[in-house]
Amino acid sequence: MVVASGTGADAAPQPTVQQVEAKINQLTTQFNKVTEQYDQASQQLSAAKSKLSQVRTHLKHAQAQFQAAQANVAQTAAAAFEDTGATSMAGVLTSGAPSTLLQQASLLMELSGNRTAMTQQLLGDASQLSGVEQQVQRTESGIAGLKTQLASHKASLAKLIDDQKATLARLTVPQQQQVTNHTIGAHGSSAPQQYDGPTNSQAGKAVAFAYAQLGCPYVYGGTGPCQLGFDCSGLAMSAWAAAGVQIPRDSYSQWAALPHVPLSSLEPGDLLIYNGEGHVAIYVGGGYIIDAPQTGMNVQKIPMSTPWYADNLDGALRP
Repeated sequence: MVVASGTGADAAPQPTVQQVEAKINQLTTQFNKVTEQYDQASQQLSAAKSKLSQVRTHLKHAQAQFQAAQANVAQTAAAAFEDTGATSMAGVLTSGAPSTLLQQASLLMELSGNRTAMTQQLLGDASQLSGVEQQVQRTESGIAGLKTQLASHKASLAKLIDDQKATLARLTVPQQQQVTNHTIGAHGSSAPQQYDGPTNSQAGKAVAFAYAQLGCPYVYGGTGPCQLGFDCSGLAMSAWAAAGVQIPRDSYSQWAALPHVPLSSLEPGDLLIYNGEGHVAIYVGGGYIIDAPQTGMNVQKIPMSTPWYADNLDGALRP
C-alpha cells in the first residue's frame, strides 16, 4: 500500500499514533487478503481461458462429426420415411440443432428401420455436440463472473490504499515515520545486491532469483518479469519456478499445499507466511527475507526481526 507523506488539516480529533498504527495494520490485513483473492481469481481466469480455447477446439471437431453424420443421413432420409407417413422426420434428422434431434430420439429409432446404426451414429454425435455447446456456455459464463470478481477486487484495493493515505495524512511527518517503522516493508533495502551463495540446489536457485529482483516494483497480481512487477506470492511462485519447482499461486494455497517446517530449522529458500496466511516472503538466510511488500514499494531485503514481520509470522514452508 502507498505510504503518504505530509500533514493534513482536518477538523476531526487528532488520532494518536497508536490508533493510526492499529488502523494501518488493519488495512494491511485487508489489503493482503484482497490481493490474494485477486491472485486466486486471476489464476482461475487464466485457467478458464485456457479451457475455453480447448473446448472451442473440441466444439469444432464435434460440429464436423455431427455435420458429417447429417450428410450421411440426408442421402437416405427421404426414402427411409417415405412409406411411414412421417416425412417430417426427415426434416428433424437433418436439423442443424442437435437438441431437436435428441428430443425426438425415441421416435427416430422406432422409424429408422434397417438404418438403426446410421440413426444411432447421428444421435450420438448430436449428444456429443450438445454437451460441448453447454460446456462452452458454462465456461464463458464463468469467465464473465471471474472478470467481475477481478474488477471488484481492484476497486476494493484502490479504496484500501486511499483509506491508508487519508489515515496517515492526519499525522505529522515525524508521527508518520513512527507509524511506518512498524508497518510492512519497514527497514528494508531495495538496492541491488550480488548473491554469492550456492546455486547447486533448487532452493539456492530460488534465492538467487529473489536477489535478482531487488528493486522491482510491487504490482498486485504481478508475477514478473521485473518491469511488470511482483506481488508477494507472485515473487515466491516465480522464484521457485525459476528453480524448476511449481508451487501454488497465492499464499493461502501455498500454506495449504506445501510442507510446513519449524522456524528453528529455517533454510534459505523457505517461504515465511504472515498475517493470517495473507502474505508470503522468501527466507534468504542470515535472518533476512526478500519480500514484495506493498503498493508503492519495491522488492526489498528486510530483517526478519522488523516489527510487522515478527508480530505477524504464521510459520514456514519448504517447497
